[in-house]
Amino acid sequence: MQIRTVAEMIAAGTPPDVLFWVGCSGSFDQRAQKITKAFATILTKVGINFAVLGKEECCTGDPARRAGNEFMFQMMAYQNIQILNGYGIKKIVTACPHCFNILKNEYPELGGTYEVIHHTTFLQQLLDEGKITLKEGGAFKGKRITYHDSCYLGRANDIYEAPRKVLEALDAELVEMKRCRTKGLCCGAGGAQMFKEEEKGNVRINQERIQEALETGSDIVAAACPFCNTMLTDGVKQKEKEETVRVLDVAELIAASMEN
Repeated sequence: MQIRTVAEMIAAGTPPDVLFWVGCSGSFDQRAQKITKAFATILTKVGINFAVLGKEECCTGDPARRAGNEFMFQMMAYQNIQILNGYGIKKIVTACPHCFNILKNEYPELGGTYEVIHHTTFLQQLLDEGKITLKEGGAFKGKRITYHDSCYLGRANDIYEAPRKVLEALDAELVEMKRCRTKGLCCGAGGAQMFKEEEKGNVRINQERIQEALETGSDIVAAACPFCNTMLTDGVKQKEKEETVRVLDVAELIAASMEN
């Protein structure tokens, strides 16, 4: 894929309208790279003038702050803010709720104020504007889909409708887990838990959550966060349901259903 960097676009005198913030997971995790590619494919197809920072993008510092290393967080944040402000970035879209939350709510106090949009909200806007056209009887016609609410998207930022509206555009049946929306259960990765050993308990959170998803009888578990995707995919593997249940990001579902 030929995705241009902000540096290249500004050097050519055509600054991007939107910065796609890829995030660590979307850059380095093999599974999350597929989400990055799917979302970039959608942006390219609908003609959005966007760019990425490429090698200039540093981790937002979210895991460092959540784990209690405030010094490291501030170092990372200041480095990013310097680059973003230097390029005059105004609008950022990201497929990671952790990046979304920290860029939107915690960077302003350090001097980084931007319009930050999560990719599910952006996809809903593109659908509402008629920029995304889906195939008749697409790849997911007749499938049952259940959506898992990411903590940083749902409870932290009150975004519940956008991902569901996007999924409703697919010709599929959307079913809810018994714990959803404000009562949604964490996948087990939030608050830097993704990077540390779990405490002792009776059951792993991701196993409990995937059990709730399986009880809906869904073929697809839709997620809107790369961390949630990892945890839910692990849960599906542990339940030995890989043959019948897939965990897919909202962007992947749309990219697979779009008209060419």
